[in-house]
Amino acid sequence: MTFMKSVLPHISVVTPAYRCADCLPELYGRLRSTLEQIDPNFELIIVNDCSPDNDWEIIQELARADRRVKGINFARNFGQHLAIAAGIDHATGDWVVVMDCDLQDQPEEILKLYKKVTQEGFDVIIGQRIARKDGIFKILASHTFNILYNFLSSIRIDPTICNFSISSREVMNQYRRLREGSRSHILTLLWCGFKVGYVGVNHAERFAGATTYTLRRSIHLAIESITSQSNKPLRISIRAGFLMSALSFLFAVYLIVRKLIWAVPLGGWTSTIVSIYFVGGLLMANLGVVGLYLGKVFDETKGRPIYIVRETMNLEETEKSFTNGLSF
Repeated sequence: MTFMKSVLPHISVVTPAYRCADCLPELYGRLRSTLEQIDPNFELIIVNDCSPDNDWEIIQELARADRRVKGINFARNFGQHLAIAAGIDHATGDWVVVMDCDLQDQPEEILKLYKKVTQEGFDVIIGQRIARKDGIFKILASHTFNILYNFLSSIRIDPTICNFSISSREVMNQYRRLREGSRSHILTLLWCGFKVGYVGVNHAERFAGATTYTLRRSIHLAIESITSQSNKPLRISIRAGFLMSALSFLFAVYLIVRKLIWAVPLGGWTSTIVSIYFVGGLLMANLGVVGLYLGKVFDETKGRPIYIVRETMNLEETEKSFTNGLSF
């Protein structure tokens, strides 16, 4: 069946794909059934994050069968959150849904998001996972990240929220203006400051395959998210430095007083070496934090596009020509 679009879609769905080839046909079928209950004039934008599997071939098949399906194929792997940014750059709907493609975010739950955002006057509705179906390690890592993020940032987040969300065209227009390469979709969305609501959504088991978020990738994402949204780690390192200086000064005064009044000999080699190693380690950690932020400044000043598109499916030229040179 081929659906010819005559006007801009009412609702766009953006989903990044990486090693989810087996999920995509099921995702499309369930999304089509759900979205047609809202408006048959929709679009599904699937961004292939340079998956080593046959994700792009499946996307092409779906796009040939239904012109409402649009595909973006990255030239290399840029990461989930930049894939989401690419989809939003090309989304033209009045409302834009962002969701994962592994069907842990269930397409049928979009009806809840849409109803709440249209009936209660919100600009953004974010899904809250009622009961996560992830493994214990991933749940623990998520809660640990939220604790650290809430401590290190001025933005407070709920550990149950996820990328599954719906936003108005006005919000997406402003979101598209943010071009930093280090980003987390949901944190960037919250930073925009529009009227945000929440709704509980059912979380399902992954439809097929296994998660690609290893411990290393999870830690990298946590560091990127924190340092892209807050400079509080720099302020903590400054405070730690002043605290160490103050404690060192007080300890020196104590040793001098003890020597002059009670004639207690000063400590020897062991205490000196321990102090040197402790202060040296603290200095190296502080330099590492500073270097991390300096590296981000270096990356941003290059002015490179945040992603590069190799090819697309069912995207008209007017939709492809976004600023910053996205395709070649």
